[in-house]
Amino acid sequence: MRITTIGVVAHPALNEATPVLRALAEHLRARGARMCLETRSATLLDGSLDEPCAVSEGPDVVRRADALVVLGGDGTLLRASHFIERNEVPVIGVNFGSLGFLTEIMPSELLPAIDATLAGDYPFEERRMLRAVIRSAAGVEEQGDALNEVVVSRTDLMSRIIELDVVVDGLFVSSFRADGLIVASPTGSTAYSLAAGGPILHPALHAVVITPICPHTLTHRPLVLGDDVCVEIWIEAAEVEINVTLDGQRSIPLTPGGRVSVTRSPRMLRLVRAPKREYYEVLRNKLRWGETGKRRETPA
Repeated sequence: MRITTIGVVAHPALNEATPVLRALAEHLRARGARMCLETRSATLLDGSLDEPCAVSEGPDVVRRADALVVLGGDGTLLRASHFIERNEVPVIGVNFGSLGFLTEIMPSELLPAIDATLAGDYPFEERRMLRAVIRSAAGVEEQGDALNEVVVSRTDLMSRIIELDVVVDGLFVSSFRADGLIVASPTGSTAYSLAAGGPILHPALHAVVITPICPHTLTHRPLVLGDDVCVEIWIEAAEVEINVTLDGQRSIPLTPGGRVSVTRSPRMLRLVRAPKREYYEVLRNKLRWGETGKRRETPA
């Protein structure tokens, strides 16, 4: 696919992204490419570009773009991922703080990454996504995709726990009495699931992890499954309001008698990688594992 239009989504409060946006616009213009900027992100430029670029709402930016640049952190990239409908769109996540799990390109690495993307010669990973189908007791369905996780939890901060039945491929697993349940992808295993005590899964694994949130029974532990299964979460009765949340971006009420089905989505996210940075470096940096004084050489 020939890449001629670069979409840009930036955190609207990220003022330090302004000079990067200007440099990116100039770089693309010099290479005969166009830039399409999200409306919220355009406020960072305040009309200061020498030549105007296309400005539109997030979903329309992604529809028009052959590749997408995200300036911000992992949260900004998660928001942008909900706009993407085509698996072949490369996404360059640029982090302005420490390395992100998703936004691992640093600002100084952006322009070389753009050149590689325009040339169609860029390293990338395809991150699997989850699809949630929410069915009410009346049979009404809503669905959505998530890159990180699908969370079923209370909407308030009261101390009452909820009871959720988990069924995998039609087989009953257990009733979980907890604050909620997380169904996470390998990409999402280092997000909410990790904070709730779940394991770290390598992003290339074909797996999902079910992680209870503050379970009442301490023997209820995270469960890792292949991603070819259907995980169903049933709610028969509840004294509190319950929501299904997708990546923290979208929330759907779940009423008693309803259920959530989570499967592997046909959508994937094509995430452009930093060419000289590997996954374990990101883990060490983000989780502050540190390094030994002398790096060990891998045996031949």
